[in-house]
Amino acid sequence: MSGENETTFEALRGQLHEAATAFADGPGALEGILLGMVDDVDRAVREPLEIFPVCHHSPASATAMARRLRQKQPRVVYLELCEDMAPLLTELRNCTLPVAVQAFATEIDGFPAEWSPLSVVAPITEASAEYQAIAYALDTPGVELVLVDRSSDHVFQWDARRTDSAESGDTTGAADAPPADAEAALHGDALGVEMGDLRPRFAELEEHLLRHGRVRHWSEWWHQYVELPLGDTDHDTYRQVMLLIGSLFRRLAPGDPHRVRVDEDRERHMWTRMREHLAETGTDPADCLYVCGAFHAVSRVAEFGADGADTFEIGPRTATTWQHGLIPSSHAAIEAQFGLAAGSVSIAATVWAKNARRTGVKPFRLEGQAGTRKSRAKKAVPAAPEPQAPASDQLTGFLRRPPVLDRLDEAELLGWSVEIVRAARRNGYLASTADAIAVFETSILLAGMRDRAKPTPYDFQDAAVTCIEKDTVPGRRDVRRLVEIMMGGDRIGRVGYEALPPLARDVHDRLAPLNLKLQQRGVQRALLNIASAPELERCSDVLWMLRRLLPQGAARPIMGERRLGERSIQESWDLSLGTHQRALIELGYEGVSIEQVLEQRLRRVAYGPQATAATVLVAVEDATLYLRSRRLADELGTHALEVLSAERSVDDAPEVLRRIRRLLAYYRTSEPVLPPWIESFVKAGYAHYCTLLPTAFTDDDAGVRQVAAMLGFLFSMESLALSLGCDRTQLELAVAQSHPQEPSKTALLWAARTHLGLLSRAELRERCDELLGNPLVVPAYPRYLSGFVHALEPVPSLTDFVVEAVSNAFGRLPDPVLLPWLPTLISTLRSGGSELAPLLIREAGRIFPGRLAALDAWVPPWRVPPEPEAARPGRDGNTERGVALLAAHPASCDAVAELLGCDGAWATAGPGPVPGAALVGRHPDTALALEDLLAGS
Repeated sequence: MSGENETTFEALRGQLHEAATAFADGPGALEGILLGMVDDVDRAVREPLEIFPVCHHSPASATAMARRLRQKQPRVVYLELCEDMAPLLTELRNCTLPVAVQAFATEIDGFPAEWSPLSVVAPITEASAEYQAIAYALDTPGVELVLVDRSSDHVFQWDARRTDSAESGDTTGAADAPPADAEAALHGDALGVEMGDLRPRFAELEEHLLRHGRVRHWSEWWHQYVELPLGDTDHDTYRQVMLLIGSLFRRLAPGDPHRVRVDEDRERHMWTRMREHLAETGTDPADCLYVCGAFHAVSRVAEFGADGADTFEIGPRTATTWQHGLIPSSHAAIEAQFGLAAGSVSIAATVWAKNARRTGVKPFRLEGQAGTRKSRAKKAVPAAPEPQAPASDQLTGFLRRPPVLDRLDEAELLGWSVEIVRAARRNGYLASTADAIAVFETSILLAGMRDRAKPTPYDFQDAAVTCIEKDTVPGRRDVRRLVEIMMGGDRIGRVGYEALPPLARDVHDRLAPLNLKLQQRGVQRALLNIASAPELERCSDVLWMLRRLLPQGAARPIMGERRLGERSIQESWDLSLGTHQRALIELGYEGVSIEQVLEQRLRRVAYGPQATAATVLVAVEDATLYLRSRRLADELGTHALEVLSAERSVDDAPEVLRRIRRLLAYYRTSEPVLPPWIESFVKAGYAHYCTLLPTAFTDDDAGVRQVAAMLGFLFSMESLALSLGCDRTQLELAVAQSHPQEPSKTALLWAARTHLGLLSRAELRERCDELLGNPLVVPAYPRYLSGFVHALEPVPSLTDFVVEAVSNAFGRLPDPVLLPWLPTLISTLRSGGSELAPLLIREAGRIFPGRLAALDAWVPPWRVPPEPEAARPGRDGNTERGVALLAAHPASCDAVAELLGCDGAWATAGPGPVPGAALVGRHPDTALALEDLLAGS
């Protein structure tokens, strides 16, 4: 360096030394901070490899970057961005900005399992310095773009979650947090990396700046005191001011050991990568440009500079497989990701456009970028760069210069005032011309109160809220949101078809017969008449799988359903794949087709550590329903058998019963024989629930609904289980060993014993009468009824008895006793037996009279006295009617005799008893049953 450069900042050092002495009564810590800031700037300016400090999504940085690139025309651009994201940058041509470069991993190796899935995003807007550098490097022949920041894998290796503190820090003020909405969630829960995080990490410093700057949040302070002054400055002034701000925030940052270590490791990583590239290519550092955040531009690590120490060793990546792609982003998503004020990125985009018009700087844009006109002419080669004079001290003059007061642009402010009133009226506000005048004057008043000659968009926003919104919001949007829309709105990016992963392109291709513009945002209606156009059935399959895989609302069926053994002939769908493009793209990181992704997810759920028999059966049903894969269903069904055998809890018994019934009914109607796994499942489940039944009856953790489901499995699957070799004695022993204490379970056990023939209806009726006759038990009677209601699951034949039990309670109990426990009865039935209530309603409708007038003379069927035994023929040995019946139907008699194992032949006609009388005498009940059956027919 020349002697002039060595003394560039001596005058500034002397002034700061005098200021530190005056403010602090002598040199000390303050002098060390102030002079250290100058040393940081001087060191960065002296570096032969030019450092270009930027702030993320700053229009001033973007303008200065475009200007500097055209002046210097570097051969190599080093960019602070994850090095593994480089191959994706060329795909930006096929996108509409803003978009985010994403690294995604679902199968992780080397990180805690609870972190999965891992996701890193780096949003890019047109009004950002990184996009200007990318566009210049990709569209200028002979220019190389090198990403030098840590990889996505290292982002999580160095993640602060290892020490229970987020790397993003806690300096984001509550006032800067934008309102949560759907667009703010475009990045999901991904970890955001940004180039140029320039914000005080010292909370007291930020509070001091906001208070004395008379602003509400950091975005407004930055716009007022940095963006506007640097919007049209020269390169040296911009660069030195940004370096000074970065040094100030760095030296006043709190000493968080982990964060300091991460920052310094990033800087060592970047300088190590740049020196490696310089050594490999032999490029002159003077022909390079290093674009990084101002915070990192004033680094004090030993590895700083092209001649720095080579002592940093970059660690290896883990075995995690990373997928990379582009996802749509939006201004609101960027604000939510990095804690910026709502509308600040939209205002930055507006300022960027104004800067470009005012300064005459021609920004760089990728050739073929969505929204630009494609040129067939050969790209012009930039002119040779002009020789640059050595950098001089621009900070002294900039810091001593009073702020430039922009004159009021009345035309612009008046246009804003008229436009916001027009927008407010469209959204239901009672705004008028007087409100426009009030907004205009209030904006000027607020700017004056805040020492501003020209109202900023934030002043105008406050004035509009004050003058128009008042105390109510009649519509969906408040005035603050209307101002954001008017200033540019929440611009939402889109990833083009060519930049989509193979899975997303395959989905678009398979849904092409619908003739919809699936990449557009918003809801579109799709009508599928599968009966007349059978080829649309493939589209239906895709839509049902997307409904299973994508978030709610991406594919919503309006008409049509898909169940086991059923297929719709007409369907209607509401599709918003463009709105949920990020979710569709992330599916592409998991596989090359939606069938593969769905199969992987079903396996992951079925073989996960938290898998239960119920969840595995759900996976079996989904494999059959969506994939129509018998192979996968058999595999998962076999695994469900293993999971059920290992379970010691019955919490999922209702879901297991519901799923296995549905699958059993499907296979019985669609397959010639049952799959082997389902037979084994029924057989093992029968033995499994018989073993757990006595414990479940006495376990407080097992509810009556779970025990009823166990009995439902045992009773409904009994015939199949017995045919497969199970022993009914096991069930009888399990019921005999059950001794519940809880009233609802006791009633459930009574119902089970009735089903098994161990308890008659008359005995069950007597026990219920005893309960109603015991004043000490009457308060608990609703719980007994709850048990009887749940018993309808395993023993639906008791429906009439439950109606009888409820009717007897209402008929016998006086109002002082009945009314107190009536709410308990209703709440119990509603909470525990809502799905069984229709059975009771239908049975009550069948038993009770249909008209009120007939109720007085109506006698309940359970009160009708039984027919005397002597009145029935054949009961006293008189078999004449049965003999005549058998003689009239000899073939039926032969079949019944063979069924009962009776041997013998018909006697010849003649005197004496009628043939068959001996058989009837031995089995009179059978003869009477046959008589009743034939008489009814």
